[in-house]
Amino acid sequence: MDKLTQRVLDNPEFQKMAHQKSVLGWSFSILMFSIYVVYIMYIGVSPESFGVPVETNSITTWGIYIGLFVILFAIAITGIYVHKANGVFEETTQRVIRAVQEQNHE
Repeated sequence: MDKLTQRVLDNPEFQKMAHQKSVLGWSFSILMFSIYVVYIMYIGVSPESFGVPVETNSITTWGIYIGLFVILFAIAITGIYVHKANGVFEETTQRVIRAVQEQNHE
């Protein structure tokens, strides 16, 4: 590993950002896992409730809406993570790299 990379990795601001990114990723993973486990367990315990129509004489069931919620929730938290990773976290990374490069030229 070259000196510049090591200095970036040792930078306190970069380490703080890396920790925040890790916490966010793990938090979203645990949240998604929990929702999926509850969804699967509910299907196992009460499968008939997923076949109940939303309204009388409706062909749309609660299972369709609950399944769509799980899918859309996964897409939403992925979008939030990508936005944050490519926005705030990337800006911090670039700022640290510039600061380390400026220190390197002094």
